[in-house]
Amino acid sequence: MIYAIGDIHGCKDSLVELVNKIPLKQEDTLVFLGDYIDRGPDSKGVIDFLLNLSKEHEKTVFIKGNHEWMFKEFYIKRDPDSWELWEYNGARKTLESYGDIDNIPPEHLKFIENTKIYHIEGKYFFVHGGVKPNVKIEDQREKDMLWIRDEFIYSKAPLKGYVVVFGHTPMEEPLIQSDKIGVDTGCVYGGKLSCVRLEDKKIFQVRC
Repeated sequence: MIYAIGDIHGCKDSLVELVNKIPLKQEDTLVFLGDYIDRGPDSKGVIDFLLNLSKEHEKTVFIKGNHEWMFKEFYIKRDPDSWELWEYNGARKTLESYGDIDNIPPEHLKFIENTKIYHIEGKYFFVHGGVKPNVKIEDQREKDMLWIRDEFIYSKAPLKGYVVVFGHTPMEEPLIQSDKIGVDTGCVYGGKLSCVRLEDKKIFQVRC
């Protein structure tokens, strides 16, 4: 079985509760769709939990979200432009959870660095934001896969041969269509943290 979990945004308690609800077996694949940090109260706790989970469950995949991208841009460059964008998108909550940006453990930096822009498993293409419609995988731009919204969501069969599983765009309930599955249900905004089991489209949720 393959399970996909939407945007967490520092909501550790919701994450722990949701993972405990999933009937996960060792042979199952668990894919997280990015945006582990920012806005919520405990980004540090989220990454600690995910690191421990990945040690216990080998088949765990972590997709890079636009918030991990913003973190990395600022951490490397430390320039005002990078900070302004990240701050606008909830950076201060992340830094509060660590105390200071220089307190971030090396294993957390490695976790963020090692997140994947996309992951393919069978007919499923996992990505944070989506894809540029009707563009081959090898020609997709990282910026689109991290940030795209409406152009992708309102397209038909945006990536030929695949079902695109994505987060990034909050919805009241998971979007289940033949060509795309959206799993961000606005946890940090008072919505829910959601997981979809892809084989039978069963939804697991907790309120945030």
